[in-house]
Amino acid sequence: MPPCHCWFALTGLLVWLATVASASEPHASWSDFRGPRGDGHSEATGLPWQWNEQQNVAWKTPLPGRGWSSPVVWGDQAWMTTATEDGHRLSVLAVDLHTGRLIHELDLFHVAEPEPIDTTNSYASPSPVIEAGRVYVHFGTYGTACIATDTGKTVWARRDFPVDHQKGPGSSPILFGDLLIFQCDGNDVQYVVALEKTTGRTAWRTDRSVDLSARDPDYRKSFSTPLLLEHDGQPQLVSTAAGAVFAYDPLTGRELWRVRYGGHTNVARPVTDGRIVAINTGYARPQLWGVRLGGSGDITDSHVLWRATRGIPIKPSPLLIDGRLYLVTDSGGILSCLDAATGVELASRRLGGNFAASPLYADGRLYLCSEEGRTVVVAPDAELSMLAENRLDDGFVASPAVAGRSLLLRGKRYLYRIDP
Repeated sequence: MPPCHCWFALTGLLVWLATVASASEPHASWSDFRGPRGDGHSEATGLPWQWNEQQNVAWKTPLPGRGWSSPVVWGDQAWMTTATEDGHRLSVLAVDLHTGRLIHELDLFHVAEPEPIDTTNSYASPSPVIEAGRVYVHFGTYGTACIATDTGKTVWARRDFPVDHQKGPGSSPILFGDLLIFQCDGNDVQYVVALEKTTGRTAWRTDRSVDLSARDPDYRKSFSTPLLLEHDGQPQLVSTAAGAVFAYDPLTGRELWRVRYGGHTNVARPVTDGRIVAINTGYARPQLWGVRLGGSGDITDSHVLWRATRGIPIKPSPLLIDGRLYLVTDSGGILSCLDAATGVELASRRLGGNFAASPLYADGRLYLCSEEGRTVVVAPDAELSMLAENRLDDGFVASPAVAGRSLLLRGKRYLYRIDP
């Protein structure tokens, strides 16, 4: 590697490590779909755990359009995307955290012929990613853009990454150093791409190495969001796709390893403890696999430690806390706890309801938001003790966010700020 590339690699790694380290600060911004570390954890304390429409709701703001993207937070602003019901207009929203006032409703892309989507999806499901002065939004095949958060002006936009989602977009972008990275896994093409975040120019693009041509096109797509992790002092981008999970060098896009499986239409995001990564194999018969980090090439036969098949969700991503994995099923709300080292189930209980949002772990509690408007608060103990059951008038598909000591809950019609 030439010296300039080595310096760029070191700079990118240091920036990423600094971002991960900032997640330990109690009031760090909620910069990603699942928080600063991408794993649904918050270090904030003093968060609310009981509320209803009359109690502890600081404000409730109606949101225009329809979108399942989760809010991201920086400073005094929360950002998210939305779309018209027919998908012809795609927009980004900014809300003042103090008052709930809608600061920006910015039309970004107009789509002449939107593809049909699944009734459970929206045209604005990928969540933004945010940093000081910039927010990056992604609508899959319909466009990707960088917005200046102080003015609302578009810094750059790209509309040349076509992919046939079939059921609408779903995968969220992430930041690594000076790169914006996202995956495009459709019926027709499957690849991962990195853009220079300041200019929008393509830094690298890598096609998936597993051949899916023999599959029905409906079994080639994925909607998962990649995860950045560190192993042996080097960053890795773990990206779940149809047919396999891949790890890439996030600086260059070079494939490091892969694990094959039969699933497709993946939604849940991977989680890691630095030793293993837990990945969801997706639709058909979803399984959760524990994969030991390390190795190169095809490591399916050597690094898969366990496969869990019971009570595995499709949409909600897992939480990994102190060597234990916590999962909630889409239908029926079965909450289970698995040993992360073995995949053995340790406990389970029925919460009831339907879940699409990924759970949050904060202040020693699990927060699980249902499509019916319930947020169940559970202790991560041996009994999975229920601490509270909170009800609001709106239902939740987007995942919760943390802003200081407040929770931000995006419903199907409103954004709530819940205070202690």
